[in-house]
Amino acid sequence: MRSPWLNKLSVTLGPRPPASWLLLCLVCVLAVIAILGSTSSIAFDSVTITPVPNIYSNYRRLKEQAAVDYLELRSFSVSATRQQVLGLCGKEREHFVPCYNVTSNTLAGFKDGEEFDRHCEMFRPRERCLVRPPKDYKIPLRWPAGRDVIWSGNVRLSRDQFLSSGSMTKRLMLLEENQIAFHSEDGLIFDGVKDYSRQVAEMIGLGSDAEFHQAGVRTVLDIGCGFGSLGAHLVSRKVMPICIAAYEATGSQVQLALERGLPAMIGNFISRQLPYPSLSFDMVHCTQCSIIWDDKDGMFLIEMDRILKPGGYFVLTSPASKPSGSSSRTKKRSMVAPIEEFTEKICWSLMAQQDETFIWQKTADVNCYKSRSKSASPPICNEGNDIPPYYQPLMSCISGTTSQRWIPIQNRSTEQLSSYELQSECHLAGVQQDDFSEDSQVWRSALRNYWSLLTPLIFSDHPKRPGDEDPLPPFNMLRNVMDMNAHYGGLNAAFLDEKKSVWVMNVVPVRARNTLPLIINRGFAGVLHDWCEPFPTYPRTYDFLHGYALLSHLSSERCGMMDVLVEMDRILRPEGWVVLSDSVAAIDMARALAAQIHWEARVVDPQNGSDQRILVCQKPFVKK
Repeated sequence: MRSPWLNKLSVTLGPRPPASWLLLCLVCVLAVIAILGSTSSIAFDSVTITPVPNIYSNYRRLKEQAAVDYLELRSFSVSATRQQVLGLCGKEREHFVPCYNVTSNTLAGFKDGEEFDRHCEMFRPRERCLVRPPKDYKIPLRWPAGRDVIWSGNVRLSRDQFLSSGSMTKRLMLLEENQIAFHSEDGLIFDGVKDYSRQVAEMIGLGSDAEFHQAGVRTVLDIGCGFGSLGAHLVSRKVMPICIAAYEATGSQVQLALERGLPAMIGNFISRQLPYPSLSFDMVHCTQCSIIWDDKDGMFLIEMDRILKPGGYFVLTSPASKPSGSSSRTKKRSMVAPIEEFTEKICWSLMAQQDETFIWQKTADVNCYKSRSKSASPPICNEGNDIPPYYQPLMSCISGTTSQRWIPIQNRSTEQLSSYELQSECHLAGVQQDDFSEDSQVWRSALRNYWSLLTPLIFSDHPKRPGDEDPLPPFNMLRNVMDMNAHYGGLNAAFLDEKKSVWVMNVVPVRARNTLPLIINRGFAGVLHDWCEPFPTYPRTYDFLHGYALLSHLSSERCGMMDVLVEMDRILRPEGWVVLSDSVAAIDMARALAAQIHWEARVVDPQNGSDQRILVCQKPFVKK
């Protein structure tokens, strides 16, 4: 006699269960067993630490410990997400930069130059895909060789475009069969970049450009930087240059500068502020940047005044056609006269003029603004008007005059912040100095640990020969680094202390605590950014992306983690690295998603009793 539950089953399925139903049950049981069994094998890499954290000093041992678990996890992840693995975008998107679609912007009614601005509100992402490298893409040469020679297949500049370009471009570059060589000695203005840099230094009262730091010049915003020749020279003078230029579909200044390993990002200010805080730069430089400075009632100059520090310099070089004699001087004076008239209204003084170069200096005396009449134009902004400048509309008033950071650059320390300056900066940023000091120590230790992991050997099967030391990557393995949640700039400082040949783009998320003024006043490159939007750069422009607590920060944002990882893949070069440090839950999710974008990924458990894990990923070089 059959039991009652079998009778019910027969009523439901008939006298004999279908074979397909039994097969389905069997598959489900096996799947449950596999998942339960895998929980013991999907273990994190672990390493015992000494009282002084040295979490990843022996990556070879980590690899041996995790080899079996890693391969099992990778196999399981690939099989579980086979349907969700992202494909490659079409060839037309090899150099794709979101938010800069001039056609869409024009159709939306933007005009008078605003159609060339960044408009992420107009960006409608298609189905997710991974931006592929060009057919002839090659891994960039290591610094400093990569500063002077780049692969022509890596950038969007064809031979025909080069041959049809102006004489200045031909002087800057030598296009060979598959390389572009930069001749910095012949590249800028008339007498070469070194002579030009020395000329600027002499015009502000220095003996040479080696003395820029003595005049308080540590950071320079280079507008329309050409192909980075001046920036490359300033780097050799221990000055931090940041190149900004408008988006260009071909022959991009920013793309070529980044390919050379120089700090750069897409940026213009036709209608919106630059994403830098007030009083950020010691010098603003513009050579042939095609900006009509006195246009829009001087709002472009007001924006330069906003980001320029007290006592800072505005360098304008405009070598137009060079007519001879008095007609040249008359023409040049007529071009500069409107600028000179407006700069007097914002308390700038024309400091020096030589040939086609003019240098204004912003006042160091805040009382200059108070001494103006109440009806003076442009007016002083209200005190509450100093909101974070994340692509806000250009202002027609003078800002920063009430800031506690109003300190003339000539009064600052010549190299790093003094203890008093550091204490003041921490106070203004709402940071306890003990926390700042502890943060610095943590990142010095963390960088040494990270560095031992950043080698392709960690994902290879190279056998270790008895007695061999674990090899470390060379100091110049990386060049372009981005810290996606930079906090106080501790990782940047650690790179400098370790004398690695890198520069760091320190990104402060717009809804995090605004520590960007502290970072910039340390002499580092930095920018505000909303990670729910694409970053203003070209594909394949960074070697290493780092994010501490970034994923947890994104959990409160309006965008998903997958969107951010796809954007990271876009801006990361092939064979580039990603290191994310976050909670177990966030790292678990990121590791699963990393499999969908083809990243090689592994997790390191620091074994320090915390709920933190480290995700180390490498982007493969996909050739199609």
